Amino acid sequence: QVQLVESGGGLVQAGGSLRLSCAASGRLFNLIDMGWYRQAPGKDREWVALINRDDRSTYLDSLEGRFILSRDGAKNTVYLQMNSVKPEDTAVYYCYARVSMLQIDTFWGQGTQVSVSS
Repeated sequence: QVQLVESGGGLVQAGGSLRLSCAASGRLFNLIDMGWYRQAPGKDREWVALINRDDRSTYLDSLEGRFILSRDGAKNTVYLQMNSVKPEDTAVYYCYARVSMLQIDTFWGQGTQVSVSS
């Protein structure tokens, strides 16, 4: 099993910055990647970014380079740096980790609210 604990959400003004953290613990030796989804009110959950074991990051195209995902391997923690935030970034952000055991399993954090005021 893998446990994920998110932190760093909150209220921020448009144009500002916010950093989300996701600390992982448990059976991480077959970690494939970690990343973030988000879900805005009334919308489907949307993939945002991922980082793999080689520290290569991939992002949702529409972010236009505003978000940066990084990883501290020693702490098993990933960080989502959110810059130039927009009201449309308002959502609950969920951290996830994919691990290869007998099959590929996905584990989720509890979610952290990000609210961007205009």
